[in-house]
Amino acid sequence: MAIILRTDEVTKVYGNLNAAVVAVDKVSIEVQQGEFVALVGPSGSGKTSLLAMLAALLSPTSGSLFIDGQELGRMSERERTRFRREQIGFTFQANNLVPYLTALENVELMLRLNGRLDGTGKTRAKDLLVRLGLEDKLNNLPKQLSGGQQQRVAIARALVHRPAVVLADEPTASLDTERAFQVVETFSNLIHEQEGGGIMVTHDLRMTKYVDKVIQMVDGKVTRILEDRAQIDSLASLSSFAAAEASSQEFDSQLVIPDFARPIPEYALIDQA
Repeated sequence: MAIILRTDEVTKVYGNLNAAVVAVDKVSIEVQQGEFVALVGPSGSGKTSLLAMLAALLSPTSGSLFIDGQELGRMSERERTRFRREQIGFTFQANNLVPYLTALENVELMLRLNGRLDGTGKTRAKDLLVRLGLEDKLNNLPKQLSGGQQQRVAIARALVHRPAVVLADEPTASLDTERAFQVVETFSNLIHEQEGGGIMVTHDLRMTKYVDKVIQMVDGKVTRILEDRAQIDSLASLSSFAAAEASSQEFDSQLVIPDFARPIPEYALIDQA
């Protein structure tokens, strides 16, 4: 399987020499075609900065980023803007829906911007919203949707033009547990079907049951990569168990966590508290 996304020792430093903050520190990762990846770690670990660089919204201080064989750093600003519009789909915690467009029109907007709003595109936009459980909200304006429904519209918009890479920052933040599982499962299925690449930043490690790889960041560095299916499933199961125990206030502090899963589940427990 071909590599759809690659970073080579990407670094992002904010500030000057007297007050420099290294947000991302020599990160090298790869994402294969059809691969859905979870990017996890505590707050302040550099996940969002890395995602912004992958989305061509932020330039690295050093290092190289490649998407679909194209090096972002060698593009002019105009070329990068066009590449971002055509080949990168993204959804951040702020959904940025156009307030005077309906849910369906917001999704179709990406096709319109790329000159692809034909019959096939319109059908795909509608089908995506239906798969995300919004079949009865197609003609609603954003103000007529809940936060979770708006998030699902943003996810459909990120996928509709079949980009090479889809990036999502906390896509389940506004969703209840049942809907979060449904949305991430659909997200994963669509990434696999389109044979693109997907990266999801999440604090909810229960969602890792639907990914193919887990990348952990701490203090700007990649500290662990899980690719073994059994280990990823164990991580998701442990996180589900811990969340259930925490919610019932019966969490056993002596819960045994296998070595391969440390310290990721501990962050989940902190975030759930």
